[in-house]
Amino acid sequence: MENNTRRIFIKQAALAAAGLTLLPSFSLFAEEQKKFNFKISLQQWSLHKALFSGEISNLDFPSIAKTKYNIDAVEYVNQFFMDKANDTPYLNQLKQRCSDNGVKSVLIMVDQEGMLADKNNTLREQAVENHYKWIEASKYIGGHAIRVNLHGDSNAKEWHEASVKSLSKLTAYAAKMDMEILAENHGTWSSNAAMMVKVMQEVNHKNCGTMVDFANFCVRREKGDLWESPCVDWYDKYKGVEELLPFAKGVSAKTFDFTEAGEESNSDFTRMLKLVKASSYRGYVGLEYEGSRLSEDEGIKASKKMLEKIRKELA
Repeated sequence: MENNTRRIFIKQAALAAAGLTLLPSFSLFAEEQKKFNFKISLQQWSLHKALFSGEISNLDFPSIAKTKYNIDAVEYVNQFFMDKANDTPYLNQLKQRCSDNGVKSVLIMVDQEGMLADKNNTLREQAVENHYKWIEASKYIGGHAIRVNLHGDSNAKEWHEASVKSLSKLTAYAAKMDMEILAENHGTWSSNAAMMVKVMQEVNHKNCGTMVDFANFCVRREKGDLWESPCVDWYDKYKGVEELLPFAKGVSAKTFDFTEAGEESNSDFTRMLKLVKASSYRGYVGLEYEGSRLSEDEGIKASKKMLEKIRKELA
């Protein structure tokens, strides 16, 4: 009994001593957690002109991100390999390109697979099922999610109900594979952040969240289209970003043009990234250049330089 008591005493003393010596480490860890040192991923739409023209291919994307821009994480757009979601040999090639270059596949952005907020229930259900293969493809190549669009020719109430149904069903499917569904503010009602928040709250699932785009806050265009005509109803982008960030599982730092000082011309990116810092989001910040004055190459480089500068200032 005496030896056992002695052993317990020694063990307790050792733990107490360890606790004393570990206190500063815990303090340092807490300080590290406060730092804002986000990682940058390259979103594929930044190179959409080169991809659509055939100058480069989807398989080239990981190596270009790493060798040309020193970015080691990528976010794909399914438009550039629309017929490859179930093509295992092709996906293996893509995985190998990533492995060869030390690049991580973060997610796939899904377009042109039907409207998830369609008021026609049959069409909406088909759109949901069309997305399943992309969840599987993203999982296969090492991603954590797919980004989806909540588009549909419906009024606000119909849009909300259809969005909740589609996201709930997609999320249930994705969760079985430990995958996530990210709804982007991407035109029409989805660009109304307050409405998106209500959808997220009703879906209420840890595997469903938002892809927060810094620029996509046009709720209504002159001709009722998604992209072409002038915007006549803008949602405040800073307010919108702040409202969507509590649900964020992805961030799209969209740039268009730059001042002579290297700042983004259309948005205050320091303000935007301060909002991100103040939130709990600590995932990748996706670089998405969509301008026309600079070439895609110049725009990506200018965007990266600006993001790195702000990251250093906010760290």
